[in-house]
Amino acid sequence: MGLKLSRRASGRQRGFCSKFLRRQSRDSLKHRRANVYGLHAQDRVLEEEAPKMSETSPSLKFSSGQPFPLGVSEDDNGINFAIFSQHAIAVTLCLSFPERDKVGRPNDEMIELALDPRLNRTGDVWHICIEDLPRSKILYGYRMDGPQNWHQGHRFDSSIVLIDPYAKLVEGRQYFGDPNHRFTKFLGTYDFESPDFDWGDNYKLPNIPEKDLVIYEMNVRAFTADESSGLDPSIRGSYLGVIEKIPHLLELGVNALELLPVFEFDELEFQRRPNPRDHMINTWGYSTINFFAPMSRYASGGGGALRASREFKEMVKALHGAGIEVILDVVYNHTNEADDENPYTTSFRGIDNKVYYMVDLNNNGQLLNFSGCGNTLNCNHLVVLELILDSLRHWVTEYHVDGFRFDLASVLCRGTDGSLLNAPPLIRAIAKDTILSRCKIIAEPWDCGGLYLVGRFPNWDRWAEWNGKYRDDIRRFIKGDCGMKGSFATRISGSADLYKVNKRKPYHSVNFVIAHDGFTLYDLVSYNFKHNDANGEGGNDGSNDNFSWNCGFEGETDDPKVKALRSRQMKNFHLALMISQGTPMMLMGDEYGHTRNGNNNSYGHDNAINNFQWDELDQKKSSHFRFFAEVIRFRRSHQVFSHENFISKSDVTWHEDNWDNYDSKFLAFTLHDKKGGDIYLAFNAHDFFVRVSIPPPPARRHWLLVADTNLESPNDFVPEGVPGIEGIYNVAPYSSILLEAK
Repeated sequence: MGLKLSRRASGRQRGFCSKFLRRQSRDSLKHRRANVYGLHAQDRVLEEEAPKMSETSPSLKFSSGQPFPLGVSEDDNGINFAIFSQHAIAVTLCLSFPERDKVGRPNDEMIELALDPRLNRTGDVWHICIEDLPRSKILYGYRMDGPQNWHQGHRFDSSIVLIDPYAKLVEGRQYFGDPNHRFTKFLGTYDFESPDFDWGDNYKLPNIPEKDLVIYEMNVRAFTADESSGLDPSIRGSYLGVIEKIPHLLELGVNALELLPVFEFDELEFQRRPNPRDHMINTWGYSTINFFAPMSRYASGGGGALRASREFKEMVKALHGAGIEVILDVVYNHTNEADDENPYTTSFRGIDNKVYYMVDLNNNGQLLNFSGCGNTLNCNHLVVLELILDSLRHWVTEYHVDGFRFDLASVLCRGTDGSLLNAPPLIRAIAKDTILSRCKIIAEPWDCGGLYLVGRFPNWDRWAEWNGKYRDDIRRFIKGDCGMKGSFATRISGSADLYKVNKRKPYHSVNFVIAHDGFTLYDLVSYNFKHNDANGEGGNDGSNDNFSWNCGFEGETDDPKVKALRSRQMKNFHLALMISQGTPMMLMGDEYGHTRNGNNNSYGHDNAINNFQWDELDQKKSSHFRFFAEVIRFRRSHQVFSHENFISKSDVTWHEDNWDNYDSKFLAFTLHDKKGGDIYLAFNAHDFFVRVSIPPPPARRHWLLVADTNLESPNDFVPEGVPGIEGIYNVAPYSSILLEAK
């Protein structure tokens, strides 16, 4: 049986819901992966003559091809296609040529090549090489057929054209959130025609030490999508839009961006069928379609996948030129393909569901759901593990990113049956990988199955963690909860109770008060309760444990006393974050006080709820923003806040002999600098003034008042310091002060 070639219109997909690092040779890849993919011992693949084409078929010549590398590659014989599927019994390669219709959608007419398992299969890899194909702009996918035994975990459906998991580029709809094309197919594509990206002769990586990072979590689209950005409409919400706003990032003082997901995702996933969320657009991007392709609709002017790839590199190059690193928020715990009730089969599910996802064979082969999104990627299966590693390496070698934050990373610690692994192979492999060795690797150390690993995440002395305990303890102390003074002191000291193990460092604690998920900083001090009615889920979504305080009134108010208190509290939170040992992370928009109107789960709103409001920033430039930027600048210029190792008794003096007083909400301490430039800090979470005795400054030094959050701008932060501080200072209610010895 030879290759079969046919041509037909593909049906609409069903479903709802500088190459600066060395490259391994194909031969070494074959050898290394032989056990993973079940290859035969014989590496040589026989090439066969193609069967005769039908009269209506294009004149394609092909051979059996090679099993590696997976995906699409170019060799001397043509364009090679290779895809893994252990359980498929029939594989068909589908090709669409570059003709486009008037609105830029792929032409539905496809050429289909049925692969012969005797000639086009090596182990569990199906492959074919086609001569004389165009070197770019071809769209491709696969049809897969296999066992129909649902209870054994199989979900094959040969009617669906599937995306290659190793596609380096993915084409879909042109414009973000275009409802007229919500059913547009996503297909892989490739480009061997364009010249290599020019990173520049003077280009270099920032290589910022982890202890010196100040991370800014942001969404590429939401950063510049609003009209107030002042950008040309063609680049609003794009990678190029980020470049235009680098001056703002430099003025703020951050030196690392943590980008919400930028892998290709389907923002219209909620609009495939009638449901309570069908009015929403997934603007956060936690619904990955493919792990190699940049989000194509973040390209300027609807430019598509190839332009997105190039412009992403332009963004990274520009940020690196400004001394700003790029960390990607990556989602390897689940994909966009949803659950078994409302499946949306686009790739993995139809290629080999039993391999790519965790299934419960004791419960009719149902998908296990530790992600809260309907499916769980089978991360520690050897094939999936290798896919994830290849994806990460691709983003480092091809796009020069500096690190990764792993969403719901506790999933990556589970075995194929969902049980906790003491030494997860994937976590270890990422930590030990030579290509990833320069990267920051950050875990969100929990999942939706209750696996909470803060301070206990398997780390090999490499992994940092989002410190959820820092967030909760700082919030509770600053808002005035009793009994939190000791915990507050522990958290701002670097959380040694969690991380002083083996060779771990304070910077392995990524400290944050606010992240994309939850209240903004303004909403944290303005709402006691979440207000998520706009999400369409009856207020049942989003966390109920926010440790927030509305300062006396729920939501917006004109009361000057409430507004002044809220302003102080936001400054208190920011100051506490930036003087803490560890790696600080803040959220986009908090530098001007962005509000989501109390919505603490705003993933589905492509509007002002999430979009950065540049006009509001302009209004706050000389007050709120100024304070935030000055505090960041002060941190980065004083190494006393970013120790390489955990602080000892010689590094800090606690002006406290009342640790066990449950009702005490005041803490003062001095951080000692070896050169004598000590820093004194006091935080008062009481609702009354605290008259505090200031300790003597170091010899031949005087205390200068740098910060008092109770004062109005510009007196709330004076970088050079204000003299005249004597032995007593009245610290106002819900305020904090910082003194520097000069």
